[in-house]
Amino acid sequence: MTFKATLTNNNIFKTAFESIAKIIDEVTLTADSEGIRLRALDRSHITFISMDLEYDLFDDYTCDVPEKMSIDATEFLQILKHGKTNDILQLSVDENNLIIIFEGDATRRFNIRFIDSEYETAVPPEISHPINLKIPSELLKDALNDMNLFSDKILFTVDQDYLKIHTQGTFGDGEVKYLHGENIRETCQAMFNTEKLSDIMKASKFSKEATLYLGDDMPIKIDFELITGDGKLSYLLAPRLETD
Repeated sequence: MTFKATLTNNNIFKTAFESIAKIIDEVTLTADSEGIRLRALDRSHITFISMDLEYDLFDDYTCDVPEKMSIDATEFLQILKHGKTNDILQLSVDENNLIIIFEGDATRRFNIRFIDSEYETAVPPEISHPINLKIPSELLKDALNDMNLFSDKILFTVDQDYLKIHTQGTFGDGEVKYLHGENIRETCQAMFNTEKLSDIMKASKFSKEATLYLGDDMPIKIDFELITGDGKLSYLLAPRLETD
C-alpha cells in the first residue's frame, strides 16, 4: 500500500467538503510525502479553492509514491456525512478506487471510483492584497446571512476602524459593522456575489477564525487555518463589478 492516511478528527474533511462540493463538482486530491493538497477552479472561473493538509496533521500517514485521486466531490461528501463523531477516518487507494473506512463500534468501508476529471490542475493567481484582517468565522457567516435578506450582492468596506458589510435591495438594506482592531491605514471597497460567499462560509467550522484579504475591486481571499497550523483551506472569489 503506497498511500494511507488516518485521522481521528474526521470532521476536518467533512467541514471542508460541505463547502467544496457546493462550488466544484469534481476535484483532484494530490497526496505525496508532504501531505494532501487540493487546487480547484469552478466552471465559471469565479472561485478558486486551495486546501493543504500537512502529513503531521494525521495520526498515521504513509505515501511512498505520489497519488492523484480524481473524485466526485458530492459523492465524497455524502460518504463523509456517514462518519460518526468518534469514528476514526482512514483513506487509502486500491487500484482505481479511493477507499474510505470509518473505525468505531464497527468498521465501515466505502469505495469511490476514480473519474477522468474534466478539469486541468489549477494554478492560483498571484495577488498582493493591500489589506488583511482577522474575524471570527461564525461572526462572518452570520453577517453574510443577515445581509442575504435583501440582495444577491454584498459590499465590503474597510477603513482604519471597521469592516463594514452592506447590502441594498429593492425592499430594504442592512449593514454589519465589525471593529477589527487591526493596524490598517488605508481604505478599500469591493462587491461580491452573495450566494458564492454563502457557499464559501459553509466551511466556517474548519477554523474559529478567518483571515480576509481585500483591496479596491479586487478578489477577496478568505483563509481558514487550523489552530495547530497543519491544515489550511483558502478561497479566492472574484469581485462583482458593476457596469453603468
